[in-house]
Amino acid sequence: MTFYATLAAAAVLWGALRGHPNILFFEASPLRPGQHAVQFISSGAIGASMGLLLVLLTRMLQERYAWARMLHNEFHDLLGPLSEREILLLAAASAIGEECLFRGALLLHLKDLLPGAPGYLLGLFGSSAIFALLHIGPGVRFLPWTLSALLMGLLLGIVFVSMGDLLSPIAIHFTVNLLNLKDIVRRQIPA
Repeated sequence: MTFYATLAAAAVLWGALRGHPNILFFEASPLRPGQHAVQFISSGAIGASMGLLLVLLTRMLQERYAWARMLHNEFHDLLGPLSEREILLLAAASAIGEECLFRGALLLHLKDLLPGAPGYLLGLFGSSAIFALLHIGPGVRFLPWTLSALLMGLLLGIVFVSMGDLLSPIAIHFTVNLLNLKDIVRRQIPA
């Protein structure tokens, strides 16, 4: 929890130092105060829905591919038993901390280094590549996890830019982590 709280605090500090203290929004928000609640509710619902679709995709990949089953079982062995509370806290902390840092601070910082579309692409691909590098497992067998983190980083970045706030990426990340962690801890998949 301390690690993810540190990520979130570093993201807020980074945003403040570069003149963008509210990292929850992609740009300065044009919404009136009463409209923020509607925006956040719709962003959260869209994010949770997208997260559910990604969890469904994970289950389909596990049914079809040996590498997906192997990854599931490797994480089952690595994580060991976790309580429902530990899973909930880990899913929430990692979603909030990582999204604040990688989308809310890093993507925005990289985007501002170049004008126009090149800045957006640098922000999107740069933050996603660094996100993937932090998802390198112990051994080559975890390479699919790193590649999926790269794709997830791209998706989360696109959602952040499109929706204009961090709640959708946080909701996606939280939903995927929560449901996949529950499944990983609960069972091993026959190879």
